[in-house]
Amino acid sequence: MIQDKKVLYSAMQSTGTLTLGNYLGALNNWVKLADEYETFYAIADLHSLTVRQNPAELRKRAKDLFTLYIAAGLDPEKNCIYYQSHVSAHAELAWILNCFTYMGELNRMTQFKDKSAKHADNINAGLFTYPALMAADILLYQADVVPVGADQKQHLEITRDIAQRFNNIYGDVFTIPEPYIGEATAKIMSLQDPAKKMSKSDENPNASILLMDDPDTIIRKFKRAVTDSETEVRYSDEKPGIKNLINIYTTITGKTVEEVEREFDGKGYGDFKLAVGESVVDKLKPIQDRFYEIQKDKEYVNNLMKENDGKAAYFANKTLRKVKKKVGLIEPAR
Repeated sequence: MIQDKKVLYSAMQSTGTLTLGNYLGALNNWVKLADEYETFYAIADLHSLTVRQNPAELRKRAKDLFTLYIAAGLDPEKNCIYYQSHVSAHAELAWILNCFTYMGELNRMTQFKDKSAKHADNINAGLFTYPALMAADILLYQADVVPVGADQKQHLEITRDIAQRFNNIYGDVFTIPEPYIGEATAKIMSLQDPAKKMSKSDENPNASILLMDDPDTIIRKFKRAVTDSETEVRYSDEKPGIKNLINIYTTITGKTVEEVEREFDGKGYGDFKLAVGESVVDKLKPIQDRFYEIQKDKEYVNNLMKENDGKAAYFANKTLRKVKKKVGLIEPAR
């Protein structure tokens, strides 16, 4: 039962295709958490609508993300993997929380400023009130912990502020979520600009390794990875491109930085890039094979979807009913 464990909540948007960075920095670590936490992992398709989407592509990417969650090792019997848009409580609670969120708070959100700059022709209200929906996502499941990267800390902070404000008015309604600090993992950076995080929205196709890239594409992207004018494979902040490749290689192989430096002592960047690429190909092959296997079994996928959507809705609606009662909304006649 959910009461026996602390609750962990996380979500990924169904825009773009997951990258190696998403896998090594998040998905790979999530696999180990199901025994310790009651886990909810959403396909955040409602969040995706703040930017104009091709409907057919959005549906495909949402289905692919659901399948990739499972292919990457998340056991759907132990983890609740569901579509955000299939649980109407998300949108309902988001509206209520909008009424407890201040304009000044939303104005300070750096992600709103960043996305507004990128999509100047579509600065919509959803983009502005996005944090209230994110707060609803987390608070619906009474999440104790939320894994957050540096770019999401602000969203968790505003979620905590909204929850505390609501609790101060209506009593102990929401659990105040804490950031989940897991095992320290190296941040995976862009292959073309190692000062930036690897991102599925990067416009340069050579910057990111996608989880479904074929072996030839993976090797080609690593061969084109930006390094420096030296030839020594050495871990240093002054060599960000090589440092990033070493981080990828050590994370996948389990070797230490010292072991990697010894392994490639006297060898050039070409040998090293090829070795990193081959290690990534070997790591992703079982995930890709499992993805295609699951994708073919439509009945299995549909049953999982129905079961997990139902579980998510059960817990979300428990919280929503409590919130509605607190703010004075009348329950529908039964």
